[in-house]
Amino acid sequence: MKAINASITRGLTHGSICTCADNSGAKEVKLITVYKYKGRKRKYASAGIADLIGVVVKKGKPEIRKKVEKAVIIRVRKEYKRPDGTRIKFEDNAVVLVDEKGLPKGSEVKGVVAKEVGERFGKIAGISAGVV
Repeated sequence: MKAINASITRGLTHGSICTCADNSGAKEVKLITVYKYKGRKRKYASAGIADLIGVVVKKGKPEIRKKVEKAVIIRVRKEYKRPDGTRIKFEDNAVVLVDEKGLPKGSEVKGVVAKEVGERFGKIAGISAGVV
C-alpha cells in the first residue's frame, strides 16, 4: 500500500456507520478497526479517506450480514486538505468492500471516489463512476 500525498483529517472513528457503495450485497456497515493505525492507549482508532478498515455488515443480504469484512473508505463528510491547497468533502461516508489483496468484491461502485483512493487502490477507481 502506498502513502498518499495529502494531510488527511481522520473523520471516522470506531463505531461509525457508513454506506456501502458497491454491489457486493452490503448496504450499511459499522467500522470496528483501522488497519496500520498507530495511536496511544485508550484512544479510539480513527480513519480517513483511502484507509483500509475492518467493518461489520449491519444491513444487506442475509448471507453477508453479521460478517467481518475489509473495506476501503472512498468518501468522507469531514473536510480534508489536498497538497495544492484545495479542500474537499463529500455528502456521505462511503466504503467499498475489498478482499485480502485490496481488490474490490463488487463489480461496480455507485457514485464518485476521491483521487486519493485512485492513488492507493487503482482497481477501485477503475470500476467507479468517476474520480474527483
